[in-house]
Amino acid sequence: MPSTTIPHRRRRAVESDEEEEDGVASGTATPTSQRSTGSKRVRLNLKGDASPVAESPVLPDGFRARPDESVGEEVLDARGAMEKHQPGSIVRVKLTNFVTYTSAEFFPGPSLNMVIGPNGTGKSTLVCAICLGLGWTPAHLGRAKDAAEFVKHGSQEATIEIELAADPERSRKNPVIRRSIKREGNKSHFSINGKPSNMKGVLELARSFSIQIDNLCQFLPQDKVVEFAAMTPVELLHSTQRAAAPEEMLGWHSLLKTYRGNQKTMQAQYAGDQETLANLESRQQMQRADVERLQERAKIQQRVKMLEVARPFAKYREARKRHQEAKQKRKDAVAALKELENEVEPSLRAVNAKQRYREQIEVVVKERKRAVERADVAAEDLTTKMRNMQDKIQEFEQEKQAENNRAKENKKEIATTEHVIMRLRRQMEEQPNEFNVSSYNEQIREKAHSLREIKEKAEALQRTQEDLTNRGRERNALIMQARKDLESLESQAGQQAQKLRQASRDTAQAWGWIQQNQDKFEKPVFGPPIVECSVKDLKYVDAIESIFQSNDFLAFTVQTRGDFKLLQEQLYGRMKLAEINIRTVLGGLDQFRPPVSEQDMGRYGFEGWALDFVTGPEPVLAMLCGECRLHQTGIALRDITEQQYEVLTQSPISSWVTGKNTYQITRRREYGAGAASTRVRDVRKARVWTNQPVDLRAKSNLQENIEGWGEEVSAFQKQTQQAKEKVAQLRLEYVELENEKTNLEQEKAAKQKALGEFKALPTKLAQQEEKQATLQHGLTQVRQRLLQITEKEDALTMEKGQVALDYVNAVQILRELHNDLLQAEVMLLEGASELEILTERNRAVKDMLEAKRKEVDDVAKDSEKVQAMAKRLLDECKEIMASDDEDQREFLSSMPEGQTTDELEAEIDSEKARLELMYEGNSGAIKEFEHRQKKIDQLKQKVADVERHLAEIEEGINDLRQKWEPELDRLVKKISDAFSYSFKQINCAGEVGIHKDEDFDQWSIQIQVKFRESESLSILDSHRQSGGERAVSTIFYLMALQSLARAPFRVVDEINQGMDPRNERMVHSRMVNIACQEHTSQYFLITPKLLHGLQYDRRMRVMCIASGEFMPKEYRELDFGRCVDVMRGVKAGA
Repeated sequence: MPSTTIPHRRRRAVESDEEEEDGVASGTATPTSQRSTGSKRVRLNLKGDASPVAESPVLPDGFRARPDESVGEEVLDARGAMEKHQPGSIVRVKLTNFVTYTSAEFFPGPSLNMVIGPNGTGKSTLVCAICLGLGWTPAHLGRAKDAAEFVKHGSQEATIEIELAADPERSRKNPVIRRSIKREGNKSHFSINGKPSNMKGVLELARSFSIQIDNLCQFLPQDKVVEFAAMTPVELLHSTQRAAAPEEMLGWHSLLKTYRGNQKTMQAQYAGDQETLANLESRQQMQRADVERLQERAKIQQRVKMLEVARPFAKYREARKRHQEAKQKRKDAVAALKELENEVEPSLRAVNAKQRYREQIEVVVKERKRAVERADVAAEDLTTKMRNMQDKIQEFEQEKQAENNRAKENKKEIATTEHVIMRLRRQMEEQPNEFNVSSYNEQIREKAHSLREIKEKAEALQRTQEDLTNRGRERNALIMQARKDLESLESQAGQQAQKLRQASRDTAQAWGWIQQNQDKFEKPVFGPPIVECSVKDLKYVDAIESIFQSNDFLAFTVQTRGDFKLLQEQLYGRMKLAEINIRTVLGGLDQFRPPVSEQDMGRYGFEGWALDFVTGPEPVLAMLCGECRLHQTGIALRDITEQQYEVLTQSPISSWVTGKNTYQITRRREYGAGAASTRVRDVRKARVWTNQPVDLRAKSNLQENIEGWGEEVSAFQKQTQQAKEKVAQLRLEYVELENEKTNLEQEKAAKQKALGEFKALPTKLAQQEEKQATLQHGLTQVRQRLLQITEKEDALTMEKGQVALDYVNAVQILRELHNDLLQAEVMLLEGASELEILTERNRAVKDMLEAKRKEVDDVAKDSEKVQAMAKRLLDECKEIMASDDEDQREFLSSMPEGQTTDELEAEIDSEKARLELMYEGNSGAIKEFEHRQKKIDQLKQKVADVERHLAEIEEGINDLRQKWEPELDRLVKKISDAFSYSFKQINCAGEVGIHKDEDFDQWSIQIQVKFRESESLSILDSHRQSGGERAVSTIFYLMALQSLARAPFRVVDEINQGMDPRNERMVHSRMVNIACQEHTSQYFLITPKLLHGLQYDRRMRVMCIASGEFMPKEYRELDFGRCVDVMRGVKAGA
């Protein structure tokens, strides 16, 4: 068999646990082969003897077998039988630092490629490289999670280079896909024909060749064999269609499943809608008569409402009619007035002429009145101007008076300043006595020091007094508490509280705080069982206390998580207490039930449960049940018998106290149903809930403490009184010293003031002399200002004289204008008198005209009033017509044009009378009926739509099924024929069919096989057939797809594992026959072992993966062709 294997592996250290394959396995299709021109070397011939022959050719990336030319046997050369690769098949795979390979290159053939080699040499690594190199993820291999895990140990980057056969219709050049995987960051970089790309681009290229790495029918790696065997028949149908059916068939199947799902949903919806529709129609028919009567009433109500709305329209029609009549009446009155004016016009002409004369005189009077007014204003302005000038002259006089007064004041101040200067000069001649400032300061400091000492002594005495008072209060509090304790020793509660203090002072202190602050909690907080609980019958007290641990007696019980947090923060955080145990009870006591009934309890020999003998608050008892299982612990004063003990060990009861012992059973179910251990302890003597006599020693200690603390209080009071007396004496001394100090300070201040004033005399003298000079200068300025004021006053007096002359002239003009006005007014009176005489003569005519004019005005007012009313009613009608109620607008439009208001009101009354004769009924029935009718209409439309959609879906299903089902039947028939033929070759039977279901998502591939003559065909599953039989069936099914597959290559990894030699030989023969046919897809079979004497075909290629410690570091030194020749020679010699 011509082998085309070129393995090589670097020698590995003995200590290494890791395979590091650096070899290259390739086929005979190495692109270039250059014969070495090196020296000759010894080579074994086929007979096994050594003879010098020419060195075998060494190829750059691998070796191929070359027969010795001196041997006359026929040697099979795979290269000669090689046919062209199908588009998309794998031409070359090159790996660098990938998994176990440092550098390797594979050249698979276009038909069957058998990759063989021992386990661990890296056969499956080729499968991994094909998957990852073509853009798929490690998830399809079932191995590592990340691509970075495929980088060779010790390397940072791995590369995969895959050359695919080109499709001549698209390109002559084979596409080369390269993927670089970086360990750091788990990143990958892709390129196609040297140009950068991405995973999406690589996947698109692979899928364009119908490569389906994610289809187990095409690509079955070693770790996915079990997954393929576990595929359901439904999944197998899907994968088969992907592998062998045209692409559109998968789409048809998917659409059929979608259509069927929609059809089922719509059918269920259709049935529900039909049922709902029938129910609604039945209810609608039952209510129809009542609703029709109510609808009639509603129509009448609506008509009454419409008629009432129509009232403004009737009123508007009447108002419009009255307005038209008023307009006509006004037109007639105006015409009559015009006719009357024409008749009396000659009689009124003289009156009109006299009227015009009077009006002209009135104009003249008005003009002359305005002239008089203007002259009067001018004279008044001159009067005001003279008055203002006189006021200004008066102001000058006042300024002169003020300046004279100021001059007098300056003269007085100058005299006063001279007296002050003379006095200061005399004082400067009388120098004050000197005094010792340091002596005064020293005396004052001594007094202040003495005062401080007295104050410090008094404060110390006061602190001592306060300390004694506080200590006295503390002793009094201790005395009161001791007296209470002394009294409580005589009571049961007091004894329990004393026991609590003896057991834990922290717990006792915490209980005291809780009792004083119950209002801060959400629910009541209960104290320890030692004070809250007791035993009902003291003869059981030893047995009861034996159940408890010491911390159980001291635990506080809270009923909410908020109270737990608050109490925890207070006791641990603020009070810093250590021996505290807080337990939370959220449920009641009723949640704790005994494990057996009362009858069974008596049969076991118990007198009751521990809970029956303990009394206390329910939350505290619930806490003890949860912690100590009081409700599950049996109590008996007498010991139990052996028979009762045996029965108890098999009962639900796990703890009890009988006689002098306590029993605790621990059951371990993981060791079996009967596995249990029992712990027995002695019942200890009760110390908590006992009625013991008063502790005389404690009583004596309390009495001694009270007496001692009383003596201390008396001593504190005596010391306090002494301190008070000392403080009073010190206060007297302090006041006396403070008075002496004050006198010294005052005497010192007086002498310092006198000395300071003497030293300030020169400065004061200079200030007074400067003031005197300033006053003299001011007196000079006063004289100058008086001169300026006098000059201004004289000028204003001259101006005032000129204004007086102008005033005289203005008064003369005013007098003349006034005379002209009187003359015009006389003429106006004369004209008015004459007009009145003429008017009186024509009064009858005028009254007639006035009456007619008044009639015209009245008619006009009536017309305007009617018009305003009509306009208001028109606006109201427009507003009504502008509403969104179409029925209302239509009703109003259909109203009779000539209908009056009275007729309308009569119709309204008539309709209301009809309404009163009809029964009102249920007002909501119509709405309910109409709402139901809407739902019925909607449901009818919906049902019709669903029927139409169902018909469309049914038509779509039928159309698609007519296309898809025949194609699927033909495809499965071909697969079944090939599958059956393969089984016939091994004297077995098998067939492939389709399970057809109403639901297209339940259609499936049904494989039936028979491996024995006595059997009938049975469905292939894991229950009927063995693992080897399932493997044979799987490989035959995959081979049946070979001639039908659209995929350019298939990969099957170690599918022959678990087959017996007979089945493996038959399967291999069948595989060779199918995979080596012309124009079939490329096939990769990965296996670690093969039987001897298997069938061989020229089109198949065997790639042997060789590795191990005996492989040379430089794999090119290994000549596989020579190895084959040596093997032939060995066999021939044998």
